[in-house]
Amino acid sequence: MTVSRSILAESSIDSPPIWHPATWEDYLAYRDDPSIERIKLFFYNNHLFAEMGGEGINHSKFADLLILIVGFWSLQYPEQMFCTFSRCQIEKPKIQAGAPDLVLYIGEDYPRWGEGERRYINLEYHRVPNLVGEVGDTTLATDLDEKKHLYAELGIPEYWVIDVRGRRILAFLLQEDGTYSISWIYEVQ
Repeated sequence: MTVSRSILAESSIDSPPIWHPATWEDYLAYRDDPSIERIKLFFYNNHLFAEMGGEGINHSKFADLLILIVGFWSLQYPEQMFCTFSRCQIEKPKIQAGAPDLVLYIGEDYPRWGEGERRYINLEYHRVPNLVGEVGDTTLATDLDEKKHLYAELGIPEYWVIDVRGRRILAFLLQEDGTYSISWIYEVQ
């Protein structure tokens, strides 16, 4: 493993997120290490970012807001089949990986786990989700930069970010040129 184990200790509320140079093999070593619990891993442009430990109060509270929004949407469209995954690892093997706070599939063809299979979404076998979302409390800068680019390159049509401290929700739509454009911003009162 070329990435030092110390990156796991560097995640802090008071410091900006740090993306470390890494290989896909480094990512796999962290992902598959049974001694590491409660980690969200991101691999993008040969860099690795690890979000460690449990969620803080703000993050947890606002992550529930994402699920509530999807719930209200489902009440308007009761005939629509959908499935959500929270903090589920999604991967495009050897290229990119992430663990969004929310993964939403619309339609019946969402990933289903089978006995003996790995517990992540492999985008070589499953389609990309319709929407992913992040809660930006201590990670807002990377949610609006590296993670936004990562999800755009994966081809995910819609990306939402909850800015906890700014009390707003930002929604981005994937454009034909493969980049996200702001679709709407909702200011939370």
